[in-house]
Amino acid sequence: MAKRIGILTGGGDCPGLNAVIRALVKGAILKRGWEVVGIEDGFDGLLEESKMRPLGLNEVRGILPRGGTILGTTNRGNPFSYPVEKDGKLEIVDISDRVVDNISRAGIDALVAIGGEGSLTIALELMRKGVPVVGVPKTIDNDLLETDVTFGYNTALETATYALDKLHSTAESHHRVMVMEVMGRYAGWIALESGIAGGADVILIPEIPFSIEKICESIERRRSRGSRFSIIVAAEGAMEKGGNRVVKSGPDLRHQVERLGGIGEYVSRRIGKCLDMDSRVTVLGHLQRGGSPSTFDRCLGSRFGIKALELIEKGIFGEMVCLRGTEIRSVKIEKAVRRLKLVNPRGQMVNAAEELGIMLGR
Repeated sequence: MAKRIGILTGGGDCPGLNAVIRALVKGAILKRGWEVVGIEDGFDGLLEESKMRPLGLNEVRGILPRGGTILGTTNRGNPFSYPVEKDGKLEIVDISDRVVDNISRAGIDALVAIGGEGSLTIALELMRKGVPVVGVPKTIDNDLLETDVTFGYNTALETATYALDKLHSTAESHHRVMVMEVMGRYAGWIALESGIAGGADVILIPEIPFSIEKICESIERRRSRGSRFSIIVAAEGAMEKGGNRVVKSGPDLRHQVERLGGIGEYVSRRIGKCLDMDSRVTVLGHLQRGGSPSTFDRCLGSRFGIKALELIEKGIFGEMVCLRGTEIRSVKIEKAVRRLKLVNPRGQMVNAAEELGIMLGR
């Protein structure tokens, strides 16, 4: 019997999503003769039939170098915890049964969920309600367990490193402290690796609470050696010892996760009070999510898509494809989402940074 697979992209966008979609469509149609349904706007698209559309070869032609996702995405559509307005008030309700029914009515034999920890947790819950699901790991944060790397991370890392290269010249010209804030949520991978690659002097990551006094002492030591500028990379989830994370807004009924941001300004302001140096802040923000994916992310996304098809073909569900060394394999989704993959504060990467003379706030 001919198969019909559904594809959705959930959570924040990132480079390489279109590479996965393209691989799934081409592999399904050209080699297997399957039908493909694209589901728009993440899990929200499973609520309305109008947001499900056929994906053929024409629909994926030319999308490989494009950033973002042709299907659209959202990081708010959790059918197990969905905000609904009743009598002028927002209430959180479980509409997952409606989603399961819509998947069945659409004739979808298997659902490929492309997303990070949050989206894959939702996919796992749908699997437990009888939906055949295969997961594909996506996040610029690189914080998913059981895969060596997620697609999207490499491109974000290149963007951050490129920005650091440019900041060096203006920092040196004006003898300034330049603070660059990067994404990553509760994981410091982007900050740590871009900081090493971009020659940062201080790197602040969530896994190592920092001391402003020690940062200032480190910058003063650089000045005493003749270095009249310093570069600081701060992960958005970094926080001071004994303090709290800097957030733009906390969770509420509609936005059920906190919005991080502002650590760069916080660090710059604190440094300005203890050092006689001009300080400036650059917040990369969504630049890290945008743009054409790197060669690595295009290849990895394509390989992930083909592996997802192979799992469906074998009737293996509830698994997430993953990279182990140089091989694409798969692992139970529940293993991949049991906790975040964070930087080891005593690991080799941190040790390498400190050996290079980079100060990590401690």
